[in-house]
Amino acid sequence: MNHSPAKKSNKPSHASKPGNKKGKKPTHFNVKKAAHKTYAAKKPLPKAMQKVVLFNKPFDVLSQFTDEGERMTLKDFINIPDIYAAGRLDRDSEGLLLLTNDGILQAKITQPGEKTDKTYWAQVEGAPTEADLEKLRKGVELKDGLTLPAKVKVMDKPKVWDRYPPIRERANIPTTWLAITINEGRNRQVRRMTAHIGFPTLRLIRYSIGEWSIDGIDNGSYKEL
Repeated sequence: MNHSPAKKSNKPSHASKPGNKKGKKPTHFNVKKAAHKTYAAKKPLPKAMQKVVLFNKPFDVLSQFTDEGERMTLKDFINIPDIYAAGRLDRDSEGLLLLTNDGILQAKITQPGEKTDKTYWAQVEGAPTEADLEKLRKGVELKDGLTLPAKVKVMDKPKVWDRYPPIRERANIPTTWLAITINEGRNRQVRRMTAHIGFPTLRLIRYSIGEWSIDGIDNGSYKEL
C-alpha cells in the first residue's frame, strides 16, 4: 500500500542561538556533508524513542526523501518524520531498506567495521559454474580494491513481485538466480562483482540486512518495528 507524502512545514525558521551557529535542532545524528550522507550517533537513544522502519523499495525509487526532479522518492511511500535510510539501495535495485532515527543502529549497519551481513538475490545473465562462484567466495579485484569473501550459492527463482518495466532477457541466453551475502557497502558492489566474473546482473533484490528481511512486506509497503 502507498502512503501519502509527508507535508512540508510552513513554520518560519528560528534565529540562531549562541553556541548553535547554524541554528540546527539538536539530534541523535551528526550529519557529515558528503555525496552520500552518513550519520554518527552522539549518544544512545532511549528504546521508547527509537523508530525502525523496514521498507520494501520498488524499482526506480530513490532511497531519499527529496529530489530536484520528478523522480519517485521515499516520500511517495513513507510519511514518518525524522527517520533516515541506514545505507543506500540504488534506484534500479529493489528490496529491503531500513530507516531509523537511531544513530547507533545506523552506524552498526553502515560502518564496514561492524560487518553486518546483507543478502541479495541477483538474477544474472548466463549460468555461472561453481568455479565462477568460487571467485566471489575468495574475493575479486575491483577498481576500488579486493572484495572481502562473499557467501554465494545458486538458488531457485524466488516468489517475488513482477518488476515494471521487466528485465530484458535474451531468448538464447539463460538466467540464473544467486543468493549473495556480503558485509561491505561499496557502490554497486554486487553488480560489479557478478560483471567481473562475466555474468551481468539483470535484477537485484536486497532480501535482508542482519536480522531483518522483507518477509511479509509487500513491495512498496513498509513495516514499523
